[in-house]
Amino acid sequence: MSESVLPVLDYLQRHVAGTLQPGQRSPLRYPTAISTLLGFEITAVQHGSATITVKVDPQTHGNQQGTVHGGFLVELADAAIGTAHSTVVGDGESFTSIDIRATFLRPVWCDTLTATARPTHAGRTITHYACDIVRADGKVAASVTSAVMTLRGEAARGR
Repeated sequence: MSESVLPVLDYLQRHVAGTLQPGQRSPLRYPTAISTLLGFEITAVQHGSATITVKVDPQTHGNQQGTVHGGFLVELADAAIGTAHSTVVGDGESFTSIDIRATFLRPVWCDTLTATARPTHAGRTITHYACDIVRADGKVAASVTSAVMTLRGEAARGR
């Protein structure tokens, strides 16, 4: 069976819809190893935006206080932001996060979380993102912002 490389957005949309065919792949690694390990699921994707969901509980994802660890929430937002940005980079380009900031608004225990990332400003090299992590009751648990740098040429090679 021959392999076909799809643009990232097309690949991810087919992944979400369940319509990927054998041999179809993305130029980037999806699902990522860390997302698989943590149980993240891409549930929606469009040009420049992405939504990731995950089921959490303090037994697996907890901190000393018995709530879901803030670092886990930041990783969830970073995955959504990275997925969103992967849909806008071109052939031969790569990217890296250069800043991430989290504001924790509410605790999380056993829940299903939804992280939705969207660009707030897109420049040629730097794109700023906002990502809200929402609990199943519709309340925002954390708000995360990040800046992502698109790498081109030699800076992107091998990344």
